[in-house]
Amino acid sequence: MANAIVVYGSETGNTEAVAEQIVVGLKDENFDVVLKNVTDASVDELSNYDLILLGSSTWGDEEKELQVDMVDFYEKLEGFDLTGKQAVAFGCGDSDYTHFCGAVDLLEERLEEIGTNLLYEGLRVDDQDDEVDVRAWAREIVERFKKGV
Repeated sequence: MANAIVVYGSETGNTEAVAEQIVVGLKDENFDVVLKNVTDASVDELSNYDLILLGSSTWGDEEKELQVDMVDFYEKLEGFDLTGKQAVAFGCGDSDYTHFCGAVDLLEERLEEIGTNLLYEGLRVDDQDDEVDVRAWAREIVERFKKGV
């Protein structure tokens, strides 16, 4: 059975709720999944998983701004080697800002820098939108994982 880790940083709980839905979607597809708040996660443990999912809310009107708890974890990822691991990013933001979900962009860039294979475009959830099918996105990640995309 493939395993996955979902690490998230959430200010208001929206990104946490999305992370929980991702976990449900992955478990529905028979993945063994660990869910961690970024404050309880370490960069070193990522190498123990077949699939890595990192999520952060975006705060402020800066082009790319991580949720405050995710900053330290993100910085520790620099120079870390996860070559060949499968990964994807997700996050919540507010489409009223000029730069929507810039934290997802930052996470995707860092994941590529450290050698992971990004399976799919990151999930960007508008805090104003309750219609996003997070489980369907998770199922698509699983399909791509199985195909080795």
